[in-house]
Amino acid sequence: MSVETGLIGKTAEIDGYRIYFEENKSFEKKPAIVLLHGFLSSSFSFRMLVPYLTDDYHVISVDMPPFGKSDKSRKYIYSYKNIAQTVLQLADSLGIERFSLIGHSMGGQIAMNIMLQEPEKIERGILLAGSSYYKRARKHHILASYIPFFSYFIKYYLSKTGVVGNLKSVVYNQSLIDGAMIRGYGEQFEDTRIFSALAHMIRDREGDLPGELLRQIKTPCLLIWGEHDRIVPVQIGERLVQDLQNSRLVVLKNAGHLLPEEKPKEVYEQIRKFLNT
Repeated sequence: MSVETGLIGKTAEIDGYRIYFEENKSFEKKPAIVLLHGFLSSSFSFRMLVPYLTDDYHVISVDMPPFGKSDKSRKYIYSYKNIAQTVLQLADSLGIERFSLIGHSMGGQIAMNIMLQEPEKIERGILLAGSSYYKRARKHHILASYIPFFSYFIKYYLSKTGVVGNLKSVVYNQSLIDGAMIRGYGEQFEDTRIFSALAHMIRDREGDLPGELLRQIKTPCLLIWGEHDRIVPVQIGERLVQDLQNSRLVVLKNAGHLLPEEKPKEVYEQIRKFLNT
C-alpha cells in the first residue's frame, strides 16, 4: 500500500557526512518533533504514523547513518553517542532550538542519549519499544569485525532470514506484510556499502545506557509498548519506566515490535494526549 506522508526528502551535510531526512512542506510556527527509526530500518518505518502528525507538528524524520539514504562511510563513528550528536547538529542546522523526540527501538536508545547529552533542547520524549539494557557486542565479535571481508558474512547472515523473515519477527499481525512494506524495508540493502558500515557499527556501538545514567534523565517521557513484542519485550518497558524518573508506560494490545506500522492511530492518540498535557 502506498502512503502519502506529506513530507519531502532533503539532505544536509553534517561534519562532512550526508544525512538524509524528511520534513513537512510547510511547518511555520509548529512545534518540532524529530523521528528516529530502529536498527536495520529508516524513515520509511514512520510512513503510517507521519500523516497523523503533520497537521500539528513540524516533523523531521531522520535516516540515521548508516541506514536508509544517509551516508554509509567507513570513516563515520557509529556509536550511539556520536549518532546522537549528529541528530543534534542536524537540528541546529535547521534552526530548531527545542524539539520533542519520537524514537522507535534503537531510535529510542539514541533519543535517550540525546536527552542525557543536551536535556535543555528536548521538550519531551516518546519511546516506542525503546531498546534498553543491551550490552556492548562481545569481544570476539568486535575482533571479528576487523577481519577483511567480514562485511560479506554480515550480508550472508542477514540474507538467511531476509526482509520478509525480519518483518515476520517484528510484526504481530502478519497480514500487514505486503509488497510495499517488503520493498520499503529492503531498499537500503541495495547499496552494499551498508554491510561494511554495519561491521564498523559492531565495534563502535557502546552498550545501552545503564540504570545510573537513565536515572539522570529528567525529560518527561512516554513509553509505548506492544504486548506481543518479541524483540524488546514489554518487561524491558516495565524496567525502563522505573529508571526514567519522569515517565509512564502504555501497553497496546494485539501489537508487536513495529508499532508505527501496526498501530499508527493508537500511537498517535497516545502521543497527542501526552504532548498536550
